Amino acid sequence: MSPRRTGWRIKQKSGVSKKEQLIDDSMKQMKRIDDQLKNSRAKIDDIFKDTDDISFHDYQFGPHLSIHSFIIHCQSLVQKEKVNFVKSLLQDLVKHEIGSANEITLERLKHFILNHGVTNETPVLINDYEEATTKVLAGYFVLFIDGWDQALAFEAISIEGRSVAEPSTEAVVKGPHEGTVEDLKKNIGLIRSRIQSKHLKLKSLHVGQVTRTEIAYMYLEGAVDAEVLAEFEKRLEKVKDLEILETTFLEELIEDSTLSPFPQYRYTERPDTATAALIDGKIIALVHGTGAILICPALYLELFQSVEDYYQRSFISTTIRLMRFIAVIIALTLPSVYIALSTFHPEMIPTILLLAIVNTREGIPFPALLEALIMVFFFELMREAGIRMPKPVGQAVSIVGALIIGEAAIQAGIASPIMVVVVALTGISSFAVPQYNLAISYRIIQFPLMFLAATLGGFGIMVGLLLVLLHLSSLRSLGVPYLAPFAPLRPRQLRDAFIRAPIGKLLRSPRNQKNHQYPHTSNEK
Repeated sequence: MSPRRTGWRIKQKSGVSKKEQLIDDSMKQMKRIDDQLKNSRAKIDDIFKDTDDISFHDYQFGPHLSIHSFIIHCQSLVQKEKVNFVKSLLQDLVKHEIGSANEITLERLKHFILNHGVTNETPVLINDYEEATTKVLAGYFVLFIDGWDQALAFEAISIEGRSVAEPSTEAVVKGPHEGTVEDLKKNIGLIRSRIQSKHLKLKSLHVGQVTRTEIAYMYLEGAVDAEVLAEFEKRLEKVKDLEILETTFLEELIEDSTLSPFPQYRYTERPDTATAALIDGKIIALVHGTGAILICPALYLELFQSVEDYYQRSFISTTIRLMRFIAVIIALTLPSVYIALSTFHPEMIPTILLLAIVNTREGIPFPALLEALIMVFFFELMREAGIRMPKPVGQAVSIVGALIIGEAAIQAGIASPIMVVVVALTGISSFAVPQYNLAISYRIIQFPLMFLAATLGGFGIMVGLLLVLLHLSSLRSLGVPYLAPFAPLRPRQLRDAFIRAPIGKLLRSPRNQKNHQYPHTSNEK
């Protein structure tokens, strides 16, 4: 083979060929807006064919109405009053600073728009049809003018949504009663109004080829851990081509351990909670179309904390927080403990209580394990049905249904009264956990614990709890140990763990924090 031919092949491997470059340039040129209005109209008509909510308006102005233009917008996205703005837009072009209609030329029109603007609206210059399409579907008016190879876009989106109100899942007695909504800009504004600092950084991106969902994330410069931020941005980069509709999609795509039942990020619909997280060095992620804010990284103990803990006095908040930890222990282990004691360790039950349990279980056809599984399963079924049904009906079903079915089960001899009490206490205790997704985790884990208790007794419960602890010790949230500040031990952060120290000892300037406030480790799954 000749050296010349060999050199050509080496060039092909090392870079883009001239032919490929010419094809690429040609494709880009085809996507650019044509300066002939009829060609642009034909192209736009082809893009939006069979789309009935796309509207066109043709306009002529200038000497003898010689300058032609058209405006395109999506009727289902724009404000009705903006339609009148379209009409006044070209009237202002005629009257404002250009002079009489006889003096209008295309060059003067370009100069006016690019250097002075049009009324109080700020236009966006568009160079290609793909960008014009994106703007139309994002709620913009797009103006095409004959003889100009660019288009102008004016924001006019208006989608009805619910107003700012207190979130039902995070209601508080004291403190703000504002909650996030489905509008990304409103949510960002609620947080901006609370942190009026130049160090609050906001970055946004659009993901998905079809939905073009807007995702924004915020952090406080100087308070956030640089390694954690870099890891978050690295993971976020991998989801750019995926169709993300809700914040939970984002959580599962960037979390460390997808198969773990424990949540590795926190959720909130309260701007004050998100603000506190930012000051504490967290990163918050917001997705347009959902009110849920993702807070990351999340530590295990933070999932037991409520924003109202910081609106109450220290002693009250500490007492309530300890009650939550006790409630979690009850929700996780009470059915298992009952099964283990009644099956393997009756000698550990006081005699009077043992006689009462024996009397209530007399005639029950099922062993303790099967009885517990049936009652817990139907309790969870009623709770799920109450959530899915209309709110007024759902409350009646969950409360009345539990009372009637529980009483009927006792009368029919299917379940003992003590088992109904155990299941009821277990369910009530799970409601004390502030984070709903953590409560679901414990409701799931209690089932394998019941099987261990039925096979190995108290030793089985110990084995199950040890496995849960080992799993928690192995978890990471953006590379941060899940059990911090206990593993590894961070004594200064224990002031806001099981107890809540006086607020004066917790408040500090985020700019004075060390950049590495979390013990960062390698990202091992």
